[in-house]
Amino acid sequence: MKIAVVGLGYVGLPLSLQFARAGVEVLGLDVDRVKTDALNAGKSYIKHIEAAEIDEAVKKGVFKASVDFSKVSEAQAVIICVPTPLNKNREPDISYIVETGKSIAPHLAKGSLVVLESTTYPGTTDEDLRVVLESGSGMKAGRDFHLAFSPEREDPGNPDSKVALIPKVVGGLTPECLKKASDLYSKAIQTIVPVSSCRAAEATKLLENTFRAINIALVNELKVVYDAMGIDVWEVIKAAKTKPFGFMPFYPGPGLGGHCIPIDPFYLTWKAREFEQHTRFIELAGEINTSMPNYVVGRVMEALNLRRKSLNGSRVLVLGLAYKPDVDDDRESPSYVLMDLLKKRGAEVCYYDPYIPVIRPSREYSHWAGTKSIGWKGESLREFDVVLISTRHTEVDYGELAQYADCIVDTRNAMEGIRTRPGQVWKA
Repeated sequence: MKIAVVGLGYVGLPLSLQFARAGVEVLGLDVDRVKTDALNAGKSYIKHIEAAEIDEAVKKGVFKASVDFSKVSEAQAVIICVPTPLNKNREPDISYIVETGKSIAPHLAKGSLVVLESTTYPGTTDEDLRVVLESGSGMKAGRDFHLAFSPEREDPGNPDSKVALIPKVVGGLTPECLKKASDLYSKAIQTIVPVSSCRAAEATKLLENTFRAINIALVNELKVVYDAMGIDVWEVIKAAKTKPFGFMPFYPGPGLGGHCIPIDPFYLTWKAREFEQHTRFIELAGEINTSMPNYVVGRVMEALNLRRKSLNGSRVLVLGLAYKPDVDDDRESPSYVLMDLLKKRGAEVCYYDPYIPVIRPSREYSHWAGTKSIGWKGESLREFDVVLISTRHTEVDYGELAQYADCIVDTRNAMEGIRTRPGQVWKA
């Protein structure tokens, strides 16, 4: 069997390699020739994916990358893994899905399967994508070709997260579409979870990440409340999670990051309005989470004020640009929001991230593109008035940070257990 995977990023590339490991021939498609050339040369551009794994798949002939979408005609199945961001008005942007549909539709073989994995609102697969595919191919979904949705469940940076072992939710346009999609994924993934429709599968993904967004909002709100009471929220969470039932720990931070949690709930609230439904709980969680960077900057200002310094004119080091520990993924990272807020208030802002040596161009933060991470040298830390820990990378030597930095604002409890001086560390 031969399949095509469209979009070779943090979702599409690991999925491609898993199918290749299972003996399925994979054609990886992407509009970025730099990526496809790197992959065909056996190189990786994602930190947690080993180049050796790519090189092995290429040499065995089970994986090849291309920018030529006409090669979809050679595949029995096409899996779409493209971005679904929000536009400048915080509304869903499914243009990448639509454009991909237009690109592959003329080349679809009769009887082939198309599966969308990109997170989106219920109805995208059986309405928007179906119409594009049908009009571009001249075929009918559910009759001439099969259509399904299966949400991605990637957890970058987690060594215990294996694509083959994560249960795969699958919903089809018709029962036969569901069977075709389930048969496809069962070649590479252990557990398949069939649901009644594409919309049920789309809604499943939104529930998963909305659940996380709401619970993170809860602990973020409690962090502010408990701080006012002189209580350490990290200590409280550590104690609460000893309860063996009825509690799941979530942790506060400087805001939400990644391509899923800050975005997915907005897809649901936007679609709900079409049905005259109001998602007040979700919207409140969004307000709390998006307010956290301002709270953190306020804590930075308090820490500086106690040293008779103002934020205006101070040198600030933001420690960690990635949105989560030990990855090179900076999509929707709250670090960018913090850097913008600090710079707007007159601070001189630098960053350090061992996995992101240079900031790449992006839609929202192109003004930071080309900025380089400082080198990690103990003595150089003395040059900063305050160090703001935004991401808790395990590679960072926090003991050395405590030795040289005069003032540290810690949003991730990274300094727990590190010997520090009185008044040196502020939790935020």
